[in-house]
Amino acid sequence: MERTDDARYQTVTIRTSDGSTFQGQVNLSSKDRVSDLFTQSQAPFVVLVNVVLREGEGKTLILNKNHIVWVEPEEG
Repeated sequence: MERTDDARYQTVTIRTSDGSTFQGQVNLSSKDRVSDLFTQSQAPFVVLVNVVLREGEGKTLILNKNHIVWVEPEEG
């Protein structure tokens, strides 16, 4: 995966409507807060990288925003 100098990643936990919970990182490069990624973007999907799943670590998921119940940014 190519990363540019303006990439700024924030760790989040996301719960989807089917009850799945994912922890990974979202790129906030042009956003001030995690909430801006979900409220100020018209894109129907959000990319979650470095996701930890039963199948392994470092996965990339593309999640449909319509199926996200909540997002919790990691403090710090």
